[in-house]
This record gives sequence, C-alpha cells and structure tokens, in this order.
Amino acid sequence: MTASLVTPGSIIAKEGDHEQGEGTVAAGGNIVSTVVGYVHISEGTISVTASKPIVVPAVGDTVLCEVVKLNEKNGEAMILCVEGKPGSLQPQHLYGQFFVTGLVDRFMHQTSDAMRRRDVCRALVKEVDPVVRLDFRERDDCGVLHAICPSCGDGLEAEQDGDWNVTCNTCEYRSYRALADNFGAGWAELDQGAGALNNSGKRWGAAAEARFAKGPAGRATFISMDVREDGRERTYFRFEGQGGGGGRGRKQRAAPGTRLFVGGLPREIGTKELEDLFKGHGDMTDCVVLTDDAGVNRGFGFVTYAEKSMADAAIKALDGHRINGRRIGVRDADDDKKKGRKERKEPEGLKLYIGNLPFTATQEQLNALVASHATVNEVILATGPGGKPKGFGFVFIAEKDKGEAVVAALNNSDFEGRNIKVDIAKAKGGKGGGRGGNAGGNNSGKSARELQALREEGEGGKKRKRRQRQKKD
Repeated sequence: MTASLVTPGSIIAKEGDHEQGEGTVAAGGNIVSTVVGYVHISEGTISVTASKPIVVPAVGDTVLCEVVKLNEKNGEAMILCVEGKPGSLQPQHLYGQFFVTGLVDRFMHQTSDAMRRRDVCRALVKEVDPVVRLDFRERDDCGVLHAICPSCGDGLEAEQDGDWNVTCNTCEYRSYRALADNFGAGWAELDQGAGALNNSGKRWGAAAEARFAKGPAGRATFISMDVREDGRERTYFRFEGQGGGGGRGRKQRAAPGTRLFVGGLPREIGTKELEDLFKGHGDMTDCVVLTDDAGVNRGFGFVTYAEKSMADAAIKALDGHRINGRRIGVRDADDDKKKGRKERKEPEGLKLYIGNLPFTATQEQLNALVASHATVNEVILATGPGGKPKGFGFVFIAEKDKGEAVVAALNNSDFEGRNIKVDIAKAKGGKGGGRGGNAGGNNSGKSARELQALREEGEGGKKRKRRQRQKKD
C-alpha cells in the first residue's frame, strides 16, 4: 500500500479491519492518527510513522516557549521546542503553566509585571503529569529572551533605570521583565548576563509601588503618539442614540428643573398609571416607577418634561394629590432641598383620631358622624398596600375649641356594630392622649394597635419593623 500523509485526528481505518499500531489510537469504532506522518500497513497492523520524531519532555528539561496567556497569579506559555531533543510535541505537551512565584526571585504583584504576551522565554520543566509546569526562577539562563514594546512594536533593550530593566528607544517605554542572561543576545555568550538586572531579592522602590498601587489601570500601556498617531482627529464608532463607554447608551441629562421626583406612590401604581396622571401637564420625555428585584413598586418614581414650565405646572397641580387614599409628593428631583425630608402639609383644623373602625367604613360615613358636632374640613382613612383599609382614620374639624366635646360625645360610641375610639391626635413627637391609664405606662387608654397607628401617622406613614417572635416548642 502506498503511504499517505495524515494529521492528528484523521480516521485511517475501522476497528477490526486492522490491528492498532504505533501513532494511532482507537476511538468510536475507528482507528485514528495521533501524529503528523505516513500510514503503513504491515501484516495486518496499521500504524503511522511520524514525519518528525515525537518528543516527550521530562522533568529537568529546558524548553523555549512563548507567553500566550496571563492571569493575575498564573500564566500559560506555548512550548516551541525542547532544547537538545529535536522533534514534534504531542498535543498534551504543547502548553506549559507557571505561577507568579516562579518568575523571579523577588515579590511580584501580578504575572504581567514580569512578563507580557508574545515574550519568548527559556524555562525549566518542573512537572510533566498531569500538565507541564514551568519555572523561570531557579536558573539564571531561564527567563525572558526576547520582548517587544507593547506600545510601538519595536524590540526592547536591557537597561537599568531604577525599578525598570527594559526600555524602548523608539517611544521611551520603560518596564520590568524577568530577564534571562541571554536576553537580546540570541545565542551569544555574555560576560555578564542580563539576569543581573532583575535586582533579585530587592524591594521595589517608590516609583514601582506607585504604579502598582493604581491597579490594572495604572499598568495599562498607551500608544505613543509619535509612533502610531499621524495627527488626524480620532473617530469612534457609536450606534445611533448611544453615548460612549462600555457599549451602553447614556440618556441625555435632563435640563434643570424638568425632572420631577414623585414619592408616596401606592404599591399598585405602575409606570403606565403614573404616565396617565402626569401627561395632562405637558410633553413628557421620560416616566418611570422604580421597582425592586421582584418587580414590586418601591413607592416612588420620576417624571421628566420637555420644559421647566410644564414641570412647575405638574408640581402645583399634583403635589399632595391623593391616590387610593395616599397623598403623593411631587418636587424637583434636582432641588438641593431634596435631601431633607419634606414636611407633609396637613389640612387646616384640629386633628381627631378615630380607631377600631370596621373595614367597610367610608369617608362619607365619618363625615356624617362628626358633622353633627363640628364643622368637618377633611376626612382621611388610613390604607395599606393595595388600598386596603387599616381600621382607623383622621378627621379635621374647623373649631379647635370643640375637640374635647366631640371626643366626649363619640368615644366608645357604636358605629356599624363596633365601639369606636375617638381622641385628639397629638402633634408629631407627642406621646398620645392623656385619657385613662394602664399598668404598662400607657395613660392614653388606647390599644397597642391604636398607638402604633398614631406613631406611623406622625412618622409619615413609615412602618416600623416588627420584632421577630420566638417560635414555641
């Protein structure tokens, strides 16, 4: 049979037709070549004779390699040849790995501080199985043999300059490499090897530590203008409507006074509902209700108008507007006062608390209940998520001197089959009414639920976190 040239992975026969010989392996019912060479069949055995001898590196061998990958604390090099052993390497021996501690005899922050991709190096083989491990530190003839400038592509030369030991005469790039003795000299014999410039065992100076402290950005290499720049203005491609940076478009910043913050939104209000509420006051350019990771309304949003006059009109019309029993706050999102909590404006008159209400109670019913004793300015029913009533509310009456009389007439009276609680609501920071007493230090006569409701109202509706109850055994 005439010999034919095959490459690794080529199917050269079916299992069972021939016996498997050298340079082959059985896989998936086929006999496959593992080397570059020629196929031969002799006495029923099929084999592949390598066009070049197969070389298997051993521990202690010296290899020439090219750096192809660098991580923070390790790297990988493609092995070009094994010195003193001409021939081809098997795929499992084509790449060797190394650690930052095996580069040079001094502390290195990252592998890229002593080597760069495309550096040609000499290394010592420390392990072969399961992977090839390389070391550049043990011998002076191991290390970088040839390096090019990452800025301009010219060859680097060994030259001591403080912390740095290589320089580019074209663009004045300076850096550090873990040099081998024969760096830049090929196979020439040197009186003093370049490895002496590695400053083995010495601490880094201030210049190097300052660069290392800046992190990856401080190690970045910028193209020198006098090498790759011809003076023309740089232009960068961008998709239509997008800004620069990271491929993500940035929205144009809104003009001062046109972007509004909307707070106090009920949980059931979304972007569409907010847009419907605000669109009648001008041309909106953006509208959004913020949500959490679960998609639940976070209680606030932003509306942006084309002009400041439209935003001012929306603030005037909608600040304090009630949605599902809750008042919303609308203000300029860029106002310097936004960091301070805005006091909620309450209706005029004396504020009365009415608790223990049935959940079916309406504002009209409370109005009618109190109207026979005083002039009612406004009625507020407290609600929770989804507009569900909380069982209490507040009534504002015009005659401040009639508060005690209204309380005396309505407290513990029957309302839709429930004995309601009525009292004068204290100012924010107050400790509740002074009616009745109990052993728990609460002299108001109110239940814990009523006191908590009053605290929430005084704190702007912000609920306190409930304490976790211990589980019973």
